[in-house]
Amino acid sequence: MRTKVTIDKAGRLVLPKPLRDELRLAPGDILDLMRDGDKIIISPARPQSTLQKEHGVWVYRSGQPTEASLPEIINQDREDRIRELLG
Repeated sequence: MRTKVTIDKAGRLVLPKPLRDELRLAPGDILDLMRDGDKIIISPARPQSTLQKEHGVWVYRSGQPTEASLPEIINQDREDRIRELLG
């Protein structure tokens, strides 16, 4: 999509609604702004996805390293739920 927009007195510009819809932008979203010579590049600043496909399998990435093994994590979660149910 190529369009022209006007900067107002406060230095703001309005992204056309079809573009906002296409990029799924909503009020409060953060945009990255980069200058490349006389060009301005604006792109959505989105967090890295926590679900990634690896070898055909969806894998959850929490971004937090853990030293515990998967069985230990499952057992700890099970114990926490049992304690919560028993009060």
